[in-house]
Amino acid sequence: MKINITILFLISAFLLVSCSKKNRFQINTDKNRVEVKINRFDIDLIQLDTIKLAESVEVLLQKYPTFLPLFIENLTNSEITNKDSIGDLFSDFLNYPLVNDINQKVLEKHSDITSVENEISDAFTYIRHYFPNLVLPDLYFYVSGLSVPMLMSQDRSVFGVGTDFYLGADFEPYKDFVYDYMLQNMETERLPVDIISAILFSNFRFDSKQNRLIDNMLYRGKGLYLLSVFLPERNHNEIIGYTVSQWQWAEIHEKEIWKSIVGQKDLFSSDQHLIRKYMQEAPFTASISQESPGRLGEWIGFRIVEKFMNKNKNITLPELMQMNDYQEMLGKSGY
Repeated sequence: MKINITILFLISAFLLVSCSKKNRFQINTDKNRVEVKINRFDIDLIQLDTIKLAESVEVLLQKYPTFLPLFIENLTNSEITNKDSIGDLFSDFLNYPLVNDINQKVLEKHSDITSVENEISDAFTYIRHYFPNLVLPDLYFYVSGLSVPMLMSQDRSVFGVGTDFYLGADFEPYKDFVYDYMLQNMETERLPVDIISAILFSNFRFDSKQNRLIDNMLYRGKGLYLLSVFLPERNHNEIIGYTVSQWQWAEIHEKEIWKSIVGQKDLFSSDQHLIRKYMQEAPFTASISQESPGRLGEWIGFRIVEKFMNKNKNITLPELMQMNDYQEMLGKSGY
């Protein structure tokens, strides 16, 4: 039995890598390339000269006229426009001991973001190719003392990410702020996935007339499928934020998971508490097993959309994202 389980895991790992590379929508990202340069507000804030506070704040205001007010509003839940008040806010922020430790780690971990910019440039090139009218925002990195993970302007033209949330699972201060099961997705390598995911889901909102589990599963599955197309070098476990072993567990138990969802009559339920059990971040999917990874509703949705697209090769990506009859899509997937 141990040999069989080992073989299953090896086969699963091989399929995970090989299947992730299959992409009929692949394009040449060197052609009509969208070059992304991330604005490093995080470094400018960390290195703010608090001795010459007034002059330093003025420099920030001139360099970040759009982003700075948005950042302050998200950080404080209020509008602060007075330069002296902004200076006091940043001085207090930077002198807080924990924030100082976090910021030094940011400088250490994120001084060179070339690989992040390159992968996002590839993804933006894909988005521009398949969805030319979708807004590609200006990108900003910032630090917030672990209080604001991401922010976006109302018109979606400005998008910011807190680099202090991507300092590695072993970063000691995290243990006082987040649950252990979240740590695996707080690595630097996760930045491009989370950025592109947030941009996609902010542009493609939940679009079903009904709000059942199946609708939520396939809506999320569509977004994850799109993400896998736009980040073709990522394995599928990275797309959904699973470890390899979590993906393998789900794959090995896929039939039992589906049987449980259908057998418990959960699939067409509109009970929002039940839906959250399947869809929200958690250490495991409570409706399935305490040994399972969380968000198995998303995972199954991703699998169904993959099967649907493999079976219906005439469907384009824009057509996929316009579909919102998720019960019909399930039927046509052959899942």
